[in-house]
Amino acid sequence: MKKVLIAIAVLGFSSHNITTQAQDKLYSDEFPLGDIELLDGPLKKARDLNIETLLKYDCDRMLAPYRKEAGLEPRKPTYPNWDGLDGHVGGHYLSALAINAATGNEECRRRMEYMLEELNLCAEANDKRNEPWSRNYVGGFPNSAKLWSTFREGDFSTYFGAWAPFYNLHKMFAGLRDTWLYCDNATGHRLFLKFCDWAVDITSGLTDEQMERMLGNEHGGMDEVIADAYAMTGDKKYLDCARRFAHRQLLIPMEEHRDCLDNMHANTQIPKAVGFQRISELDGDNKMHDASQYFWDIVTSERSLALGGNSRREHFPTKETCIDYVNDIDGPESCNTYNMLKLTEFLNRANPDGAYGDFYEIAMFNHILSTQHPEHGGYVYFTSARPRHYRNYSAPNMAMWCCVGTGMENHGKYGQFVWTRSKGAKSSDDALYLNLFVASQLNWRDKGMVLRQETAFPYAESSQISVVKGKGDFTLKIRKPSWCDDFKVKGVGFNADQYEENGFVCIKRKWEKGDRLEISMPMHAAVKPMPNVPQYVALTYGPILLGMKTGTEDLQSLIADDSRFGQYAGGERLPLDKAPILLPKEINDITRDLRPVEGKPLHFTLTTRMEN
Repeated sequence: MKKVLIAIAVLGFSSHNITTQAQDKLYSDEFPLGDIELLDGPLKKARDLNIETLLKYDCDRMLAPYRKEAGLEPRKPTYPNWDGLDGHVGGHYLSALAINAATGNEECRRRMEYMLEELNLCAEANDKRNEPWSRNYVGGFPNSAKLWSTFREGDFSTYFGAWAPFYNLHKMFAGLRDTWLYCDNATGHRLFLKFCDWAVDITSGLTDEQMERMLGNEHGGMDEVIADAYAMTGDKKYLDCARRFAHRQLLIPMEEHRDCLDNMHANTQIPKAVGFQRISELDGDNKMHDASQYFWDIVTSERSLALGGNSRREHFPTKETCIDYVNDIDGPESCNTYNMLKLTEFLNRANPDGAYGDFYEIAMFNHILSTQHPEHGGYVYFTSARPRHYRNYSAPNMAMWCCVGTGMENHGKYGQFVWTRSKGAKSSDDALYLNLFVASQLNWRDKGMVLRQETAFPYAESSQISVVKGKGDFTLKIRKPSWCDDFKVKGVGFNADQYEENGFVCIKRKWEKGDRLEISMPMHAAVKPMPNVPQYVALTYGPILLGMKTGTEDLQSLIADDSRFGQYAGGERLPLDKAPILLPKEINDITRDLRPVEGKPLHFTLTTRMEN
């Protein structure tokens, strides 16, 4: 009789006046984040808690590394913790402020504008230095003068002795871009393009061979952000520079459909693939698109756990070492999933497909949402897949891990992928995509329409779509989730003629106020084996990963301290052979014997048939 040990993970769930932003200037399929209002539910709760957490941080402490490197006296001491990577969280924080300013939080907007004023002072001070490396620089990397003055001349000795310089700078590139992307901020726009000019200049004297060697040091999504400068200006120098940041060590195998990811640092690779797709989108390079698509395919289908996350000890395991997910405590890293969701959005824009929404839903609800502490709002670095282990959370206003930075952004973007669009040659060819079942209201300004989705998903198995305001011709395309065997869409008061396409149920008609659709999506339980370790399985209900509380022994550092390695849940590794074990006669007996607990959605009891 085969023993089946269930590896479980914890699922944790958790507005403001809406203002129009210019998100669609860069991303043609997205609505401005401020035009998608989250309604009451776990995602809105998480968003609001995250804003409370963000406002516990100190802007002047975030800005200290930037003032220091510009030769200005910091107004307050910098945050400790990840010394050597000073400044990286400041860029994430700026992005998070912009994201939440876009949905109406005025304190986030005030802080964003204050940070931009200070960063502008830093840029001016760097310009006044009149040194070849410093013009247009807006970085906070430690010892910038020595690093970039030698780097510019092709001397990488300081560069390779430092902790991921371009990875660090990328966060501020993205933060400045996001102040324009989400809030139309002119100062952020100007500083971003000037910083991109710096990147073009600092690399202009390097040969292609030197660029490739330099990219061996983790460099974040530099190819993506420089490509965005091209999208904003049409100036080809930015696209040429972005291509130089495309790391051929990954690009070529992905173009050739060769999985080279074994033992690679996962979150070094994912942003590269995001950049490949962004460049492809802007200049039509199909080979780059194929590379990013292949990367997404193998990571989501072969290298991800049931919660949507990937990597152990920050690296992609080999097939033989996937058992490390069980033996080790540092499972999927939150930053990885942050970047996989971005890659998913980009690929979906190129070729809308329900499969992208399927992955996004799993990763958002199971991994990203649960990385927020439900009370104080701290963030998670590793989600352990080891039976009977746990996660620890950052304390607000303390730890400066990479996953604190991405965590600051994650919980403000829950509305971003719920609704997307494509514009046809005629108004009647417009398509509106419903990718996620999230309680929300869309203000579709181009059509003068407001649509509303009311749902308690995933605590309920239905959703209702209604036209609240306006009228217009378009095709509504509703994702048909792969986990649902009996998905139904019914028009209330009219015949909703339907067809299916690329994983969507499509309804084309002239919509008007009062139209309503009822969506039924029965959920069922399923067993998902761990990649390459089939004796360990996860239980899911619909897209939701189920978990079980097995004890509270030795939860050391449940809330992390401010130490360099405080992100590790360092409590006792409880013996695997003492964990609860299910011994079903047939593997599917587990799902057949789940019994819902009345009045408690997503809660079950389990009595499995056993052999004598």
